[in-house]
This record gives sequence, C-alpha cells and structure tokens, in this order.
Amino acid sequence: MEILRYTAFSSDPAGVVLDATGASEAEMQRVAAKVGFSETAFLFPRTGNRFDVRYFSPLAEVPFCGHATIASGVAYAERHGPGDLTFDTPEGPVEVRTASDAGQVTATLVSVAPRTLPLDEDLLNALIRALRWSRDDLDPSLPPAVGYAGVWHPILGARTRARLADLDYDFDALAELMARNRWTTVDLVWRESANVFHARNPFPPGGVVEDPATGAAAAAFGGYLRELGLIAMPAVVIVHQGDDLGRPSVLTVDISDEPGSGISVSGSAVSLDPAAA
Repeated sequence: MEILRYTAFSSDPAGVVLDATGASEAEMQRVAAKVGFSETAFLFPRTGNRFDVRYFSPLAEVPFCGHATIASGVAYAERHGPGDLTFDTPEGPVEVRTASDAGQVTATLVSVAPRTLPLDEDLLNALIRALRWSRDDLDPSLPPAVGYAGVWHPILGARTRARLADLDYDFDALAELMARNRWTTVDLVWRESANVFHARNPFPPGGVVEDPATGAAAAAFGGYLRELGLIAMPAVVIVHQGDDLGRPSVLTVDISDEPGSGISVSGSAVSLDPAAA
C-alpha cells in the first residue's frame, strides 16, 4: 500500500492511498493511526475515473472529509493528469474537478446536497458550556444551527475575532457531546465582511484539539448561509482557517443560488514528499 502525505488548503495534512484494493477495515484504521493526520483517504478504483472512498481519522472511520478529498484529487491529477473524478463516499457521490495552471494543481469538490437544522436549545446550552463560552459570545446575526454536507457540524457565530481566537474548551465534555450527536467538528465562525469569514473547528472525535482546514464544514457552512438567507446569492465565500494555529489555510466556497444543490469547495494541495509526486 503506497501511502502519500499531502497538505490541503495550504496547511492541513492528509494521508492518501490512491489504490487500497484488498485493504481491510482494520488495516485502514492501523494505517490512519500510524500516519497520524486528522484523516487519511483510501481510494478503491472502479471503472474509469470513479472510486469508492473511505476516510479514517486516527481513532475511527468518518463518513466524509473535505481536505482529504482535495488532497486525493490533487494526488491523482499529478499522476494521471487533470480531469473529472467521482468519489463514491459513504454519504453519497462527490464530484471532484481537478485542473492545472502553471504547474499548480487544484481540486474542487461538489458536496452532496446540504441540509441545515435548528440547534436544539438544550444542545446549544450544553455546547456553550463545553466550549466555555457564554451567550454574550454569540453573534446574533449568525443563528446557531447544525449543518450537513456529508457530515454534521454545529455552527456557532462568534461575536468578536478575539472570542474566536481564544479556544480553550473542555475536551472530554465536548468529545462526549459530539459522539452522542454524531457531530464531526464544531464550526466556529467570525464574519470579517459580507463574504469573508474566519473559522476554527474543534475536532475531539478525531483525537486532535483542532482541525486547521475543514472542507466538509466549509461546504455545510455554505449551505447554511444559503438556506438561512444570510448572504446575497449566488456567492463566493472565502474562509480563513488555521491562522490561530500558525497554519493558515484558505478555502474558497462557491454557493449556487439553486436551492438544495451541492456546495463547491476549492483549494490546492502540496505533497509533503515532492519527489513522490
């Protein structure tokens, strides 16, 4: 099994196995734990440019991962040329478009149909407690909700950039709450301007404090903005993530004005072993 290591969206590392044919679930879990990144993607080639894909964190399988999808698309394009791919994930098919410009390969994923649900008041209170936030820390213009674009993420708007920067949550309490509700990350966002946001994503289910770039959360957030009418449509949104970790990432989110359509998330990826590319 050839294991590739890439950083997606500038700074978020992901493991990639372009051909995991014959690998068992236990073997994939062992590889993901050994790689140690927040997720590793395992591709099982089908016909043409179509693949079954599974994603594993160091602790468990996850249904979908955006930055590992971007990394996989770039890794494949570097070896076989740019084009369109289809990833059949546990949550449904995800289209991946890859392109090359002046030697820079980029990938765009188109999520499954997004969904947005209200965040139950009791769950909101429990989430605020686990984050060690207060109600006054919330931005009233960004209503608390739970967003989905392959996996579920509670979405909370921070009133100030300082609140977003001060991430000091109860790891065990948040991990238990997220496991009980099958949330993958918590998407904490601050709005800099109409179409520019900053985000942080606590990720205790993956065994890490924070994910520096979360494509799945960015897609869910795009669906949330559209469904709740929080942005002029159609829209291109820039999400800055990882700055507070010293690992800045930029995610470009393209939101169609067609209700229920998938959300596009674009970014580049760079091999951590350039000689292997």
